[in-house]
Amino acid sequence: MTTATHELDLLIIGAGPVGLYATYYAGFRGLSVGVVDSLPELGGQVTAMYPEKDILDVAGFPVVKGKELVAGLVEQAATASPLYLLGRTATHLVSDEASGTVTVTIGEDEQVVAKAVIITAGIGKFSPRPLPAAEGWMGDGVAFFVPSFDGYVGKDVVIVGGGDSAFDWALALEPLAASVTLVHRRDAFRAHQATVDKVLGSSVRVITNANVAQLMGEGRVTHVEVEHVKTKESETLPAQAVVAALGFVADLGPIQQWGLETDKRHIVVDSTTATNLPRVFAAGDISDYPGKVRLIAVGFGEAATAVNNAAVTINPEAHLFPGHSSEG
Repeated sequence: MTTATHELDLLIIGAGPVGLYATYYAGFRGLSVGVVDSLPELGGQVTAMYPEKDILDVAGFPVVKGKELVAGLVEQAATASPLYLLGRTATHLVSDEASGTVTVTIGEDEQVVAKAVIITAGIGKFSPRPLPAAEGWMGDGVAFFVPSFDGYVGKDVVIVGGGDSAFDWALALEPLAASVTLVHRRDAFRAHQATVDKVLGSSVRVITNANVAQLMGEGRVTHVEVEHVKTKESETLPAQAVVAALGFVADLGPIQQWGLETDKRHIVVDSTTATNLPRVFAAGDISDYPGKVRLIAVGFGEAATAVNNAAVTINPEAHLFPGHSSEG
């Protein structure tokens, strides 16, 4: 079997917002750059799970939808003329300081030989936490994410969960759906308090200390049975759509086998975003250091830091600080 080999200055593993910004910045530094991601589309978890989500922490944008942010980042990254390797999983990584290269195997018959690598893989491989009552119902009116609001117009929607996603979707669907009910097993929420307050002040019905015990319908869900934990009483709600917003389980997948120092869920980096492996850096949610704050805004800064330090690693005569991108 012939192995296809791509030779680049910099390979970025992860095509989410931080990876896309790192791609742009690599082009700004004059580096040839490639991006690999196991998902088939650019944008990472934002595209896969939250394209309609309002993002509030990006500088210069009081509010921007996930899909609009990704579109802008893709346009910006295009200036670097990147090689995109999408729908492919990086399975192995070998850093060889003697040759000044990092070899990343992609699938079974493809590899990238780069002078440096930046890992921006977000939370790594993720899978949604299951809703026991929804077993066997997926695709029949039950979903884990809401990539588009169109399918919920005029329907009775039950959202299960107490985190940011559950409340964001409740708030977004409230003016479109016939009714929205949010069911949470506790009376305290993990969601941002401002969003919780907005939902509590809307027409959304919030049921706490309760579980969705059963889904009902012929071929497609039409009702759900909600059981109140304290009283053990049950009630039946109309529901042509159920969103199980229970979060997800994440792991680093093959990355755990690459010899990187990790703290189980994240890759440990220093102030330059360097990992313990030569020529390998990490930025965004997948990286960790004392005082880390996991925001997209922070990830953008880490991406620039990673690219600038990678540029010096690739060419020791290069300047760490290249000047401002606004200087023509």
